[in-house]
Amino acid sequence: MQCKALRDSAREIKSFDVAYFMASVDTLEDNTAFAAEHDAGFPILADPSKEMVDSFGALMGVGFANRWTYYIDTDGTVLKIDKATKPATAGRDLVTTMEALGFSKI
Repeated sequence: MQCKALRDSAREIKSFDVAYFMASVDTLEDNTAFAAEHDAGFPILADPSKEMVDSFGALMGVGFANRWTYYIDTDGTVLKIDKATKPATAGRDLVTTMEALGFSKI
């Protein structure tokens, strides 16, 4: 659902001067198949070792990644972490938050 929401909001998201992606603790092969199946149009990072997810504090005790959205500026500063990401509205919410944070448009 979250992948679809981002895919469906791609035009609005891409109007900003940003790079965006999802991260998953699944394998590269699983993520590649998932992205193709859902016509993602954006990268899905594979982190089966869970090192990156853990370093961002997003690893749940059962080994899955939380569905959090990180807003990071060009200097690498984390401006906001949305820990209440809603999969169904993730694309629209991303656009609204980037506008509120003053992200540059293309």
